[in-house]
Amino acid sequence: MLEIAVKGSKKYWVWIIFLLIVIGIGKLAYLDQFFNGLMITGMSRDVSWGFYIANFTFLVGVAAGGVMVVIPYYLHDYEKFHRITILGEFLAVASLVMCLLFIIVDLGQPVRMLNVLLYPSPKSMLFYDMLVLNGYLFLNIVIGWKVLEAERNQVEPPAWTKPLIYLSIPFAIGIHTVTAYLYCGLPGRGFWLTAILAPRFLASAFAAGPAFLIILCYIIRKFTKFDPGWEAMQTLSKIVCYAIIANLFFFLCEVFVVYYSNIPGHKTHLQYLLFGYHGYNALVPWMWSGFILMGAGAVMLVIPKLRTNYVLLPVACAMIFIGAWIDKGLGMISGGFVPSPLHHVTEYAPTGQEIMITLGVYATGFLVLTILYKLATTVKEEVNG
Repeated sequence: MLEIAVKGSKKYWVWIIFLLIVIGIGKLAYLDQFFNGLMITGMSRDVSWGFYIANFTFLVGVAAGGVMVVIPYYLHDYEKFHRITILGEFLAVASLVMCLLFIIVDLGQPVRMLNVLLYPSPKSMLFYDMLVLNGYLFLNIVIGWKVLEAERNQVEPPAWTKPLIYLSIPFAIGIHTVTAYLYCGLPGRGFWLTAILAPRFLASAFAAGPAFLIILCYIIRKFTKFDPGWEAMQTLSKIVCYAIIANLFFFLCEVFVVYYSNIPGHKTHLQYLLFGYHGYNALVPWMWSGFILMGAGAVMLVIPKLRTNYVLLPVACAMIFIGAWIDKGLGMISGGFVPSPLHHVTEYAPTGQEIMITLGVYATGFLVLTILYKLATTVKEEVNG
């Protein structure tokens, strides 16, 4: 089926060339980091995780969100998701590729990633994170490819794919649960030391992933002859609505516990993010913008007239997607490091080179996503034709 990827319109190839240019710029910036180390980034002794891990954390959620189309279709025979299930699986593949690339660029020297394989430690959350991320990536590649191949040949998928599909469901939940455990397993970081972190991660994942999938469905409808189905998109929008409300509720629960208990080690982080701390307030406008976007997006999806509006639906999904990125990306990482356990404030902001490397990673993911969606939409157009 790969021959499909080399056949496309002028717009298709302009997009591919654009992505390759961005990848090239990101690679040049990464070469500087490779030879000079992480000193080119905005990270420091006090803030040892930055923009790379922030995007990694968010994209793990986007990948996990794909399970919200897999569960209804394969476990509950929800036929309306038949057309978009493969889109959710391929979105997970592209997201996981970006996740792994962000881990590599964050390590400074890529060979360090071999330490997890050469010296595995079952007591380390990184060991389990490596297992679930690569396992979920493998499962989605195999499942998506074999199901699409069977659809093209108009035959039933191989029987052995069914157990893999069922196995992918706990893997999807596991990738974000283990990611949350990476943070809340660090007792010195009060902001992350909460049992509700994993539910928050999953709720935001089940909102951001399907929200982005809806936006992708709009793009597919505009540039291809394949229609993912309006009813399927409407069902997805309800999932996004309930998930983002749950995410906001979990955050408010955290706010209540922090301010009612008044424990300084936990309170100072939220104080810094929401109101500033001793004059340091770089993230305050970002955090309030994120919560306003998520809240407004949730209201738009709750109201049927707005949710069923063809123009407003992608706007609401974009608001929720961007808001979740701010909350779980910028806020979650910086908020855990600032202030330090000694209440020293070292604010973090990504450098230009960090941003270029990040854009290069995103361009790589979108290149993978474009090729996979090209295969999926072309096959479905052939079958429907």
